[in-house]
Amino acid sequence: MANPPQVLRGMRDFLPDRMILRHHVIGIFRSVFERYGFEPLDTPAIEYAETLEGKYGEEADKLIYKFEDRGGRQVGLRYDLTVPLARVVALYPDLPKPFKRYQIAPVWRAERPQKGRYREFWQCDVDTVGSSSMLADAEILAVLHDSLTALGFTQFVIRINNRKLLKGLSTFAGVPEGEEANVLRSVDKLDKIGEVGVRTELLEKGFDEEVVARLFRLLEPGDDTSDLIARLRVQLAESPDAQEGLAELEQLREYLANLGVRESCYRFDLSMVRGLDYYTGPIFETVVEEPRIGSITGGGRYDHLVGIFSGRDIPAVGSTLGLERIVDVMEALHLFPETKTLTQVLVAAFDAETIPEALRLATELRRAGTRVEVPLMEKGGFRKFLSYANAKGIPTVVLLGPDEIARGEVTVRNMADGSQESVPRAEAVARLSGQRAQ
Repeated sequence: MANPPQVLRGMRDFLPDRMILRHHVIGIFRSVFERYGFEPLDTPAIEYAETLEGKYGEEADKLIYKFEDRGGRQVGLRYDLTVPLARVVALYPDLPKPFKRYQIAPVWRAERPQKGRYREFWQCDVDTVGSSSMLADAEILAVLHDSLTALGFTQFVIRINNRKLLKGLSTFAGVPEGEEANVLRSVDKLDKIGEVGVRTELLEKGFDEEVVARLFRLLEPGDDTSDLIARLRVQLAESPDAQEGLAELEQLREYLANLGVRESCYRFDLSMVRGLDYYTGPIFETVVEEPRIGSITGGGRYDHLVGIFSGRDIPAVGSTLGLERIVDVMEALHLFPETKTLTQVLVAAFDAETIPEALRLATELRRAGTRVEVPLMEKGGFRKFLSYANAKGIPTVVLLGPDEIARGEVTVRNMADGSQESVPRAEAVARLSGQRAQ
């Protein structure tokens, strides 16, 4: 006997009711992205392994799904959508700059599956390539703000930091040159293992206790953004990297105000690192307090990544919105509209003789823009059709029997409350399509 069918661990089937929810989120994302002038792009699921390797950092590289194809080539499933974008920009140098694109597609990582973390998941990316202005960074942050607000989120915070500032902090703290990335990888775990855990890990890596203590003194938050920036300007006055990072954060703050991003929805957070090695400037991620599920967006500026492929640096900035976690959070917060199906009307014929009239009515409704289903059976009876509509969550059923046809009418049943009324056949399309539009 064959083994029962199963899904690979960390991957999932999405039945229609789940896909409806996902398409609801994706549709809102597309609408917001396009309002800001971003246009769609797609890339292959499989890239040459050398395209993917060495771009994400040592720990992330271990999570790339790599294999040899039938042609003996070393290939891999895409780990994210940013590296493929950099490859595209290098491959098509005549693309108008700035190049503003969005991409909504699955990626794969050999993660250990857990709540909110899967081996196959979808990213919804929005990026601008070819602009070094902080206006590009601010625009990405405004897109995140508007996308989450449009979905119904009210309690979220976009955490913002800057890799240049982090480099200046590390140098001031006494971290040896070349060891900054090693330190930041530990600091990036603050949310997971806490300050004690990070301090212990740094000491186990061999960093001096005073260096670690000095680093954490610098990471202490200020009373507000202005106080934090003012304090660091004085403390890090001798660090050009830190001063440049602070200036960028100040400019971001000004642009965000003009773009209508509420101050309550973002904060500057020195302890936020972002684990990927390719970030070069501002970095950001979004968290929600409830449910505690980790970041739901993440991104930043990466001015050198395209240069790895093209031979010359091209500035870029972008972010991803994690579809899986966002859907999970929306379900927990009951932010989805209550719908199980996309079908708006079920047109049910009583028997084989009334099917032609049911098909004509369904066709007229579809041409009017209504989503209509006709039961694909010649016999069944109205009770069976009503049971089917109820199971699927179809809100309206039109019943067509010999008596209705003889009277030139249709019976329209509201499945929510069980009420029904007779409607003249000549008015049915206008009435039903009008209800749909309301």
